Amino acid sequence: MQFKNMKSKENYSKKLEDLIAKFVSEKKVPTLLLHSCCGPCSSYVFEYLSRYFKITDFYYNPNITSEAEFIKRENEVKRLISEQPHVYEIDFIHGKHDAKEYLETIKGLEKEPEGGRRCEICFRYRLEEAAKLAKEKGFEYFATTLTISPMKSADLLNSIGNEMSEKYGVKYLETDFKKKGGYQRSIELSKEYDLYRQDYCGCPFSKAEREREKAERKKNEL
Repeated sequence: MQFKNMKSKENYSKKLEDLIAKFVSEKKVPTLLLHSCCGPCSSYVFEYLSRYFKITDFYYNPNITSEAEFIKRENEVKRLISEQPHVYEIDFIHGKHDAKEYLETIKGLEKEPEGGRRCEICFRYRLEEAAKLAKEKGFEYFATTLTISPMKSADLLNSIGNEMSEKYGVKYLETDFKKKGGYQRSIELSKEYDLYRQDYCGCPFSKAEREREKAERKKNEL
């Protein structure tokens, strides 16, 4: 996967901390539409951001082409929201599951490696929908939980988020949730809440690649 272990060009964690400090000093609690991909990735992000933002979670992942998998992950996000304590209550919006539209969007890139052009289009696809909804519903900010993954580039995700911010006129919250122990904390919270932890991003291509990797490891162990 091309994004793995990529170092960010900017200190997004420091920028977020500075912005939050400003909100605290002004006694302001902004509204945030937070795109989420699954329960484990959301766990630390909810714990951290719910102290400073009024969050509405937007579960929108048409790249998960299996309806059963899509529903399973969605239910885990909803369960986490109901069981995890939050300073400010978190609301939830269900995003449509249009796998056919997703497959049309990445048509011709099916053989791209994980972390390549297909993934970039997928990120843009989801973040654009989040930006449009944030503008439509009057949220002050929008963001994504995707930056918590060590397999994804915060630089790329934040670049796309800022692009959508300019396009739709709603502020994007730059993040790199994997930093400052965020990813490790998400693992701890996943165990605490017994969350379903999938071993692939979501699309059929990432699943196929993971199956190939597991088969190769098993072969090497023989």
